[in-house]
Amino acid sequence: MRQRNIKNLEERLAQNSSFVIEDPRAMRGHWHDVFGQSVSRPLYLEIGCGKGKFILTRAQQEPENCYIAVEGQANVILRAMEKAEQAELSNLRLFIDYVHDLRDYFEEGELDGIYLNFSDPWPKARHEKRRLTYCRRLENYFEVLKPEGFVEFKTDNDALFAFTLEQIPLAGLEIAEETRDLHNSDFASRLVTTEYEDKFRKTGKKISYVKIRRKEEERK
Repeated sequence: MRQRNIKNLEERLAQNSSFVIEDPRAMRGHWHDVFGQSVSRPLYLEIGCGKGKFILTRAQQEPENCYIAVEGQANVILRAMEKAEQAELSNLRLFIDYVHDLRDYFEEGELDGIYLNFSDPWPKARHEKRRLTYCRRLENYFEVLKPEGFVEFKTDNDALFAFTLEQIPLAGLEIAEETRDLHNSDFASRLVTTEYEDKFRKTGKKISYVKIRRKEEERK
C-alpha cells in the first residue's frame, strides 16, 4: 500500500528519536544493554511493524519482556514512535531499515521470538525469494533465535499462507500451531492484533496463522 507523504517528517522523527536505534548493526550481541538490564530478559522482534499497534500492545502487556520493531518506511514507523513516546515504554526500541540478513543485527541465539504480521505477499512467482517466509529467510531467522525460539506469522493472503506452509519443511522446520481462521480458533484468547487485522475482522475476512519452530531433536 502506498503511503502518503507526511509534512515535517524529519522534524517529527527527531522529536521522537529517544526510542529509535540509529545504528542497529552496532547493537549486535549487545541488545540487552540498550534496555539497561543487569539481568537479561526475553527479547522479541517484529519485522515490518507498520504503525506499531501490535508491538506496542505487546510491550504494554508484558513489561517483563523486551521488544524491538523494525520498519523500512520512516513515514510509517513515525506513528509507532509517537505512540511509544506517549506511552513511555522502557521495554521497546525501534529502528528504520529493510532487513535482509538478521545476522547483521543479532548474534546466534540472541532472540527469543520473531513476529511477522501481514507481510507483503509479493504475488508474482518471480518475486518469491522476497517473501518474508521464503525458506532461506526462515532459515536465517532461526540462526539468531534461541533453541526454543519461534516465528509467528499472520496473513489475510491465502496464497501466501499456502506458500509459507510449503516453505517450512524445506527450511527443516516444523509447525507448532496452525489455523486458517485465527479469530475463531483455540488461539484467539491470546491474540494481539494489528491495525490491518482489526480492519479485516470488520469485513469478515479470515486470518491465517502459523507458529514455526525447530524440530524437537534440535531444540534440546
